[in-house]
Amino acid sequence: MAIAVPVRDMKDTAAFTALVNRERDVTVTRNGYEAFHCLSAEEWAAQRDEVAKARLFSRILLAEQEIESGETDDYDVFASELRAEYGL
Repeated sequence: MAIAVPVRDMKDTAAFTALVNRERDVTVTRNGYEAFHCLSAEEWAAQRDEVAKARLFSRILLAEQEIESGETDDYDVFASELRAEYGL
């Protein structure tokens, strides 16, 4: 669970960096409202990887649906059409 700290706590950069590294997700508030979130480098990388995996999985599902519905071409046909279109 994210910990919330006021923006003034960022003045002590060493302590704030240690807090983010320890808690992994810190919500910074301004006047009692969320201003932004800080993530540790490990948490950021993990979330970035999860998004990439989700996008890849989504594309794989779409490709499987295209195959099932017959919306695909043979590679040789596809390649010859590209060569003809672009004069390769």
